[in-house]
Amino acid sequence: MDIRLRVWRQAGPSDKGRMVTYDVKDISPDASFLEMLDVLNERLIVDGDEPIAFDHDCREGICGMCGMMINGVAHGPLKATTTCQLHMRHFNDGDTIDVEPWRAAAFPVVRDLVVDRSAFDSIIQAGGYITAPTGTAPDAHATPVPKVDADAAFEAATCIGCGACVAACPNGSAMLFTAAKVGHLGLLPQGQPERDSRVVGMVAAQDEAGFGGCTNAGECTTVCPKGIPLTLIGRLNSDYRKAATGRRG
Repeated sequence: MDIRLRVWRQAGPSDKGRMVTYDVKDISPDASFLEMLDVLNERLIVDGDEPIAFDHDCREGICGMCGMMINGVAHGPLKATTTCQLHMRHFNDGDTIDVEPWRAAAFPVVRDLVVDRSAFDSIIQAGGYITAPTGTAPDAHATPVPKVDADAAFEAATCIGCGACVAACPNGSAMLFTAAKVGHLGLLPQGQPERDSRVVGMVAAQDEAGFGGCTNAGECTTVCPKGIPLTLIGRLNSDYRKAATGRRG
């Protein structure tokens, strides 16, 4: 396949940035999108040019590092797919593909396609944990968990923190991410002691980090590679009201 790429190049946070066009030839349809970028970078290095900076790690759809906008869509055209799992066979020979970083005030561009997602860390630090006594682990069946709660908690826990929800949201909101992190602990017995302080603290950290407000546009769930449902935001809002008013029960 021969592909024309228009890639966002930005030397640093203070650089203005621009789209640069590259022609990439003889790419296997079985190559992943990141492998295609690897091929381009190898050619740039040989030619004495700066390679394109982009985040990646596991390349197995688990770590969430590989986020980028592909033709204006977070992670590209396939639903429930991370960029590293997107293959070139889903494009056509001769296509022109635009590749850009996440666009959100809370995710400043570091270089090229790399953004600073440490704002997510501040949200986790504000309540993404449980207190539990150390020592001998209790028996697995000591605290029964209803299957419906276990399934819902697991669904929320599949969030990989890639930031696609923020990039797709017209408001740059992190509410789906925050809701997933609040929800998966709040649904389990171990997460009950901090349930109120968790939701209040994590929402406050989200606002302080500069993320926009949620208006239930739903774009976040459309691009989420793990299919995190919008219902978790409703659960977060309910938990937040109860915690703020002291009406838990």
